[in-house]
Amino acid sequence: MKGLKIYSILSSTCPVCHTGKMYKKRNPYLLSETLKMHERCPHCDTKFKIEPSFFYGAMYVSYALGVAIAIATFIITYLFIGLDRLNTFFVIVATMVILLPVILRISRNIWINFFFKYDRKKAAIK
Repeated sequence: MKGLKIYSILSSTCPVCHTGKMYKKRNPYLLSETLKMHERCPHCDTKFKIEPSFFYGAMYVSYALGVAIAIATFIITYLFIGLDRLNTFFVIVATMVILLPVILRISRNIWINFFFKYDRKKAAIK
């Protein structure tokens, strides 16, 4: 799967070499550490934050991802399971709260992958 953007997005690895980890801690549920990233890739030395406020754009991705998850949760709970609207609402809110750290990281991963491409030469370094 290396070489595909989806690999870098789901594994939280560098979008250039798909080897170095982007985040300092692997677990997104360590809330004080959720968004703490390495400044540069430990493997290929790619700078992740290419300009100040670079990851503000990830907020738009986060919004779209959150809406998609909320709609999927609605379809599953209301249409398939058959819960009423109030209980469906509570399930959507709980799902969004529980998945918030994961959504934040995945949205950053998607955003950075818009701007970088996989490079076989940098992946082969070391």
